[in-house]
Amino acid sequence: DELKDCGVTLIELMPLAEFPGRWNWGYDGVDLFAPAHVYGDPDALKRFVDAAHERGLGVILDVVYNHFGPDGNYLPAFSDLYLTDRHPNEWGQAINFDGQGSGPVREFFIQNACYWITEFNLDGLRLDAVHAIYDDSPVHVLAELSRQARVAAGPRSIVLIAECESQLITTIQSIEDGGWGLDGVWSDDFHHISRVALTGRGQAYYSDYRGTAQELLSVIKRGFVYQGQRYQWQKKPRGTVVKNEPAPGFVFYLQNHDQVANHLHGDRIHALASHARYRAIAALLLLAPETPMLFMGQEFGASNPFLFFADHHSDLAAKVYEGRKKFLAEFPEYATPEAQAAVPDPADEATFQRSCLDLSERNRNAPIYRLHKDLLRLRRDDAILARQDRRSLDGATLSPQALALRYMGPADDDRLLVVNLGPDLNFVPAPEPLLAPVRDGSWTLQWSSEHPLYGGPGIVNPLSEQGWRIPSATATLFRSVRKEPS
Repeated sequence: DELKDCGVTLIELMPLAEFPGRWNWGYDGVDLFAPAHVYGDPDALKRFVDAAHERGLGVILDVVYNHFGPDGNYLPAFSDLYLTDRHPNEWGQAINFDGQGSGPVREFFIQNACYWITEFNLDGLRLDAVHAIYDDSPVHVLAELSRQARVAAGPRSIVLIAECESQLITTIQSIEDGGWGLDGVWSDDFHHISRVALTGRGQAYYSDYRGTAQELLSVIKRGFVYQGQRYQWQKKPRGTVVKNEPAPGFVFYLQNHDQVANHLHGDRIHALASHARYRAIAALLLLAPETPMLFMGQEFGASNPFLFFADHHSDLAAKVYEGRKKFLAEFPEYATPEAQAAVPDPADEATFQRSCLDLSERNRNAPIYRLHKDLLRLRRDDAILARQDRRSLDGATLSPQALALRYMGPADDDRLLVVNLGPDLNFVPAPEPLLAPVRDGSWTLQWSSEHPLYGGPGIVNPLSEQGWRIPSATATLFRSVRKEPS
């Protein structure tokens, strides 16, 4: 009920395939057709989906088709053709989707996708790390999965979303055009740019981003900023060219399970920046034409961390713990002996317990909760914002940390979003045509991140007769108004 009232439309569950131990993120699944017993029996999942549907909410499930967990995978006992060494995989052996005997393997995973859709009435899937699903076949296994999952859904509409670190636009191109026919793909670029913009820190895999207004503008207009340029962190080109793919096909986010937990203390991004700067970037996320995703508790400013947890047997647990330390050591400050000693043990029950939400914070953190509700309502109810059309969007940088987005509507019914993540900006004069009012009209203030109901100090209109004076760490939305004929 709270999610529905907030304005959420689709719930994504982290992976549920059965795994060893008492707690796990789910990416160590081994029994792909069995919902993990630690959450309840299969009927409990069906009741959850039914309850969501009664409230008009969809439910999709994160599925892992790029590797099996390190403990309990029984499939090699039946055949040695499920796995292959023909392709590299950082999480163990790759799945055999294109080698000898791969036909039944492909069918196994495709039918697993159909199983979740039909047996549990799910509304779609989030496909984990599809860049690690290797397939040199004439028809990629995910294209076939997309086709068969939609057939299995019958008259129901389903949503298929890819996580793809390589930023392959093939993910959301139609099957007829050689793509995989999925509906959406995560944009890591938006997250990485936003994190550097908010924290000023660009280490490890953030090192190829500057966090500038120009980058934010580019990713909103283009979906990805890396579309084949060299990526210094990986020492190779990254990404593919985006052309006419629609804005809703790109999933933007400021937090997710990986990005929060990939830091020593599992700090959420709203704990790493000022409240004002977070409010401003949240407005950019939720008013951009792309599809926004909120991580659990983000909507009410959850204060608990989200840490990596996995309850393996002792020998494997120690290896996982050391692997976690090694990964975090990619960040120079986490490579110090003091930081390495402070890395939370994934097998410690306290690590799991600290990651659980305190839902009473919805009341205690009412201002930030109201912020997200109002932004989602704006996104839904404002006819111009709801179009989600990046082709009718233009933008300009006003300073290294300030930008303006103009949403062009019919009959000069425009919207203008001004975001300043930097210091106070005295933009007088204003030699930027996107700031000009519509013909025979003016801009009227529609929404501000500085509203006291959101914890702000009070609304000051950055536009006056003297020009644009844009306060630090603010987001302001304007609506065009035409003058009445005399």
